[in-house]
Amino acid sequence: MNRLAIAYTVLAAVANVLGAAAVAWRRKWSVPALEKLIALSAGFMVSVAILDLAPEAIAQHGAGAAPLILAGYLLVHLTQHTLVPHFHFGEEVHEVTRSVSMSALAGLLLHTFVDGVAITSGFDVGVALGFLVFIAILLHKLPEGLAISSIFLAAGSSRRRAMLAGASLGLATIIGGLMTELIAPLREYGLAFAAGVSLYVGASNLVPEFQSKRDWRLQGSFFAGCFLYFMARILIGAYA
Repeated sequence: MNRLAIAYTVLAAVANVLGAAAVAWRRKWSVPALEKLIALSAGFMVSVAILDLAPEAIAQHGAGAAPLILAGYLLVHLTQHTLVPHFHFGEEVHEVTRSVSMSALAGLLLHTFVDGVAITSGFDVGVALGFLVFIAILLHKLPEGLAISSIFLAAGSSRRRAMLAGASLGLATIIGGLMTELIAPLREYGLAFAAGVSLYVGASNLVPEFQSKRDWRLQGSFFAGCFLYFMARILIGAYA
């Protein structure tokens, strides 16, 4: 078992819990700072998906990787936008129903499960790719935790249930990493599937959160995320 991959999967999972705690225990989070973090995360994640995950999956499986990448993309859209109402990667300020909160949790559980698959699959290929995938996922873990915790509170749930929702996302991440190590088909094809999921999360979940806002700092944060990816790739490559 790749202990390094599991360790970084656990670290990513902890960020879900910290995000949930920031809302559940009324620790104020700067909305502008959160928006910039989302934009930065989007740029980094889109870069990793297009420049690392997809090419590596194609190198492993040839043209057969393409349907798996598409399947990952479509499955996230199905679970987060077709079967359930849209939710934002930030604090929910509108009243929502209990069923919406559970639907949002179900959609994010699949997403965070694949986060674990992506981290472990990346480390199975190499330390450099594993670190890049970890950074991309870590950057959006806090907004995920903020989102699910605030959705549960807006639906009238207790702080304890809001925290449990955030913890369940972290647990799903860890389970995804462990199952990738234990189940051969998931280990073999997980990288291609994760490429589609990562592309969707970056381009279709995170980018719409800020793309309509005329704030050069938000748009600049997106490009900064892309630039940060290249800098991280150079640094990690130099020390891997």
